[in-house]
Formats: sequence, C-alpha cells, structure tokens
Amino acid sequence: MAANRPLSVLCVATYEKGQEFLREARRAGCRVLLLTLDSLRHADWPRESIDETFYIPKNIPREALLKGVSGVAERETIDRIVALDDFDVETAALLREHLRVAGMGETTARYFRDKLAMRMRARYAGIAVPDFVHVLNRDAIAEYASRVPPPWLLKPRSQAAAIGIQRVSDQAALWQAIDALGDERSFHLLERFVPGDVYHVDSVIWDGRVVFAAAHKYGRPPWEVAHQGGVFTTRTLPRDGAEAEAVVSLNARVIEALGLRRGVSHTEFIRAHEDGRFYFLETSARVGGAHIVDVVEAASGINLWREWARLEVAGEDGQYQVPEPRLGYAGLALSLARQAEPDTSAYADPEIVMRVRKNHHAGLIVASPDPARVEALLDDYARRFAADFLAALPAPDRPSS
Repeated sequence: MAANRPLSVLCVATYEKGQEFLREARRAGCRVLLLTLDSLRHADWPRESIDETFYIPKNIPREALLKGVSGVAERETIDRIVALDDFDVETAALLREHLRVAGMGETTARYFRDKLAMRMRARYAGIAVPDFVHVLNRDAIAEYASRVPPPWLLKPRSQAAAIGIQRVSDQAALWQAIDALGDERSFHLLERFVPGDVYHVDSVIWDGRVVFAAAHKYGRPPWEVAHQGGVFTTRTLPRDGAEAEAVVSLNARVIEALGLRRGVSHTEFIRAHEDGRFYFLETSARVGGAHIVDVVEAASGINLWREWARLEVAGEDGQYQVPEPRLGYAGLALSLARQAEPDTSAYADPEIVMRVRKNHHAGLIVASPDPARVEALLDDYARRFAADFLAALPAPDRPSS
C-alpha cells in the first residue's frame, strides 16, 4: 500500500448489520466502501463513516458481480474485502480470489459456510460430530438410515441458524422429504438428531490463533425455539467450569482444523444427554446474531465488530493485540412479542444493561459479576416473557433481510 493513501476496505453486506465495523474502520483512518443490496438503500447505515456505497440487485449473476466490482477496482485500490454477514462469506471470498486481495479464499470459505464441508473437515481432524450423510447417493442414504436410528435432521448446507431444517422421524417420511427436494437434494445433508444442551463460543482469531474466546450456553436449543416457540436465552458460562473449558478447547481445535487465519467466529457445540460428550455442530466466519455481540460486550467489554475491524486493518503483516477482557458475566432473554412496541418498564432489575428496541420483539440483556445471578434473572424473565409478550411464528424456510 502506498504510504500516502489510506487503507481501502470493501464491506459486503446483504443484510443490515455491521454498523460498528464500519464506524471503527473509519475511526482507524480507512477509506470505507459498502457493497449492499438495492433493497437496503434506505437502511440505517452509518453514512458518515462510509465513503462510497454500491448497490446491486439481490440475485446478481456471478459474472456481473465480478465485472461490476472489477470496474470499481479500476479506479479504486481495494486492500481488504470483508463479509459482514454469513450469507456474504462466499461472495467476499470470490471477490478476493478474482481481485487477488489477501484473506480467506473460496476453499476455506466453504468450511465456514457449508455444513457438509465443515463436518467432513472436523471429522477428519478427529473432532466429534453427530453422524451424518450427504443427501446425494441413494444407496449411501439407505445404508445410513438403516444404521443410524431416527429422528434425523435434514439440513440445507448453506443456510444460517435454524432456517430450512426439517426433523424427520422415520424412513418413509425421510424419502418423501428427500424426493420433495428434487434436484436441490445435493445441497442438503442428513444428520442424527442429538438431544442435548447447546453452547456457543464467540472468538477473535489472529494469525491462525484464537486470542479471545467467550463461552456461552443457550437456555433451550435454538432449533427448538425456532420450531416450537418460546423465549430464547443465552448466558456466559463460569470461566473456570468444566463446560467452558471443554468448549473453548474444542473451539480452538475447530478453528485450526478449518483454517481461519484472521477474523471472528461464532461456533456451536452440543453436549449429548445420552453420553455426555461434546459434539461440534457448526461454525461461521462472522459475528453471532441475535444480539450475542451485545452479550459478549456486556460481559467482557470486548466488542467483536470493533475488534474485527481492527485486526482487518492490521492485515497480513501488521500487529494486533486484543484488549484485556473484563471478567464479568452477562445473558440475554429475547422473544417475539404480540405487541408492536412491547413495554419492558416493569422489568427494573439493576443488572439490566440493554433493552432490545425492535418491533414485535421483547429483549433484555443483563450483566453481573455473579454468573448465578445472571442465570436466575434469565430463568425469571423467560417465565415472565411467556406471559407478558410471547408470540409465535412458523420457522422461516429462507432468510429475510
């Protein structure tokens, strides 16, 4: 990079998120470019932190995207390309490969987007995963279904969260569901349903090493909340406990095996009720959704968007040092609400540090030096939210921006 020009960062965002990344990149002196959808033209972007915005249609063809961004690169030196959402990881990798910009390429990106690829890679590295099979060869599927008892989960390979996941309870229903996929079947995998407790580890990765990791445990598994309704909760685990130590260690192994060199990650594990083992579920090269970034910051003082921008600015050859985290604890209670603007003023505990402001959502984030206090508050809020606010909608088959 020429010494007399600022670092230029192209941020790809097909969903409205990553505002703090954009602000921090600007605070670091970068030239900030945003590539987003026409439909997000009027979204709440921090426009004072963005030098130029480029709008594209939702389903732009690959070649048109490459030509369009190459046209920008004819007059603008692009030093970094960053995907601000899970659905942009492969797009950003494609652009890096085409423009020869340093960072994650297409092969590594598949490990952080494709549920089949990440499971195969993790299993090869000796990391336990629920038994699975690619929904492709009928003989292989039949052998799997005869060997692995139901129920099973039929999962899209490249969706996020619980979107598009079907629970299947017998072989007749399985083949019916597979046949209904038609020529989309190869874009799915079949996985053993493992009842258990689900955990997530949110990380900062620098030079291939996890330099910050926050371990949390969901109240109910996200799939269960998405498909059966209820209040979503998550909380920081006691740092010296066996659960936190287990998932933090496993997370480091996953990141190393999948090859993320620089960035942030949200990784999920399940501890099976049947055998007590921890199994890897999935990972990503992005900040966790559902206000998890706010929970991490409330507990540790570390804002993952901000740190992600800082390490991207540092780049391949620079220096980065994660701040010393605060050793607190935090948790979130969140639900769909019957009311357009739910009133949470009756919830007045001094531990409340954030109230979620979003139509038809009720949400509170609490923080305390005592993990037991956080857990007690979340248990209380989950019960009260169910009476005061809770609404239910069918789980989505596809994401919505």
